[in-house]
Amino acid sequence: MPSASVLESKKQIVAEFSERVKNSVAGVVVSYQGITVADDTALRKELREAGVEYSVLKNTLAKRAFEENGYEKLFDDLNGMTAFATSAKDQVIAAKILKKYADKVETFELKSGYVDGEVLDKAGIEALANIPAKEVLIGKILGSLQSSLYSLAFVLQAIVDKNGEAGTEEAPAAEPVAEETKEEAPASTEEPTA
Repeated sequence: MPSASVLESKKQIVAEFSERVKNSVAGVVVSYQGITVADDTALRKELREAGVEYSVLKNTLAKRAFEENGYEKLFDDLNGMTAFATSAKDQVIAAKILKKYADKVETFELKSGYVDGEVLDKAGIEALANIPAKEVLIGKILGSLQSSLYSLAFVLQAIVDKNGEAGTEEAPAAEPVAEETKEEAPASTEEPTA
């Protein structure tokens, strides 16, 4: 039977990981088997620079933390050599970085994960990894809005130019108006009364 200090240490690990999961917008479960030390070091550095927390945790402890956060559906993937990546701000960055290494190392495998409270299977995590970065999506939206505005401005300018041309055309010469003969009104024969 483990000592009280070991149990306390495990409770602390579960509490810290549970809090990390609770405060994250996305998490990914991976099997890190077969990754070299050099690749693991590079992976951890890239994740850290992207603001992603990555750690290896005993599966039994991870289960307790996931259970506290309502992610029991992840239990099936908590076997073997498992690592966890969580991101507090970006929903796709952890999946993107980990997928890059999964494509590179045959035995390194994406298993499952969660985004904004929804559990995703392996296919869902891979689809998430293929979504362009937030900045790219914003750029595309702004580009399409800007393109639409340019088109509108072009059309409006064409209308203004067309109306301006019509206004500058010389008006046809006016025909001379024949002078009307004035008839003299008969003089009033009435005298003003005082």
